[in-house]
Amino acid sequence: MLSSLRLCRGTARAAPGLRRGFAAQSEIVATLQGKIKALAEKKAPIFQRLKKEHGDDSLGEVTVNMCIGGARGIKCLVSETSLLDPMEGIRYRGRTLEECNQQLPKASATSKVGLPEASFWLLLTDEIPTDAEVKALNEELHKRATLPESTTKLIDSLPKDMHPMTQLSMGLLSLQPTSSFQKNYRSGTMKKTDYWVHVLDDSLSLVAQISPLAARIFRNVYFDGKHIPADPSLDWAGNYAHMLGVNNSEAFKDITRLYLMLHADHEGGNVSAHTTHLVGSALSDPYLSYSAGVNGLAGPLHGLANQECLRWLKNTHATLGGKEPTIDELTKFAKDTLASGKVIPGFGHGVLRKTDPRYMIQRDFAEANFPDDPLFKLANACYKAIPPVLEATGKVKNPWPNVDALSGTCMQYYNLDQEDYYTVVFAVSRSLGCMSNMVWSRLMGLPIERPKSVTVDWLVNHVDWSGEPFGSK
Repeated sequence: MLSSLRLCRGTARAAPGLRRGFAAQSEIVATLQGKIKALAEKKAPIFQRLKKEHGDDSLGEVTVNMCIGGARGIKCLVSETSLLDPMEGIRYRGRTLEECNQQLPKASATSKVGLPEASFWLLLTDEIPTDAEVKALNEELHKRATLPESTTKLIDSLPKDMHPMTQLSMGLLSLQPTSSFQKNYRSGTMKKTDYWVHVLDDSLSLVAQISPLAARIFRNVYFDGKHIPADPSLDWAGNYAHMLGVNNSEAFKDITRLYLMLHADHEGGNVSAHTTHLVGSALSDPYLSYSAGVNGLAGPLHGLANQECLRWLKNTHATLGGKEPTIDELTKFAKDTLASGKVIPGFGHGVLRKTDPRYMIQRDFAEANFPDDPLFKLANACYKAIPPVLEATGKVKNPWPNVDALSGTCMQYYNLDQEDYYTVVFAVSRSLGCMSNMVWSRLMGLPIERPKSVTVDWLVNHVDWSGEPFGSK
């Protein structure tokens, strides 16, 4: 990392020269590069000292449970963009999500939702952007948003019953031939100190293209291919909501902005972020890397959970006869659900030990905009009834709702009720964090990721094994 950061100083002094082999770069990209480079120069001495003076310092012991439990809790990754605190939730560059929502620029004077593309700027630069910078960034994203004909032909040819996440992964891969990073790396002329510049270029393009790609998939699957043209006058998230075409209200644009901002990043250890980082560590370009991350996001233990939560709420609403349940009725229902061996989706979190702040921010939005919606009332009743039931089992470290418990409820109110598509919206959002992290991974010169694996026999032979002999110690 250090040699990369030291050498990039000379590279970034002449901003127009940063994109050798590129078309003329825009002023806002040069500004963004300059801010990222300036932040990197502040971080470089810290990183150098950590590596030189504290490289062998212990950060704690690795236990057998960590080893066989999915590496949970092992501190062995660097993710500059965000950090997950068990009590405060996710922080973007040290700012809580509540602070981000308050401080980030808004789409209008009446909106109370921080723009997700402004959070992209924050994750990249550690700065809250000005209104002018967000406007320029949106203009840049609109310029980059056009999909190649080869991609639209591919997406339009896919069967409608193919899951939208599969289609999104294929669409991202079809964009890979446009990658600036892979073209310049293949040419053999790109310096290591320029890797991050080309990754940033690809990242801006990927973020710009993923929303029209995702919207095209949606309109193909659910609206017989009747597409809605982009509106360049709108912000990045507002335009995505516009292209989906399920609701023209400003409130729907706002809930889309809120969803995309809240889901943008979640430090480096979750499956989508880690997968993107892992693949990128092999110097795979952002399109290859994020396509892999999307495949991880599609799993039911990760991003697919939000669609499962809405289905559970809908089924529960129908089972209860469509009426608003009392807390006592819902408590009994929760107990019966657990007794039957089923789970209640949307509650608990691998790291958090309190209610997910993302849930609370969405709950505040729902209470302000649709407090009488039947599914929101049911979700609200679940918030009051289910945690005590889960806590009483003595098996749950966090009985409180996570973001998935309410995100689908918010979207369905505005007619985006196609559950199979929800994880695609998640993927549009998470591109912001994964791409920001990828820029910083290349800027810091992080190496290819290669953890050491061991066998079960090795574990047995390295613990104080009692009982019948097992192997040799």
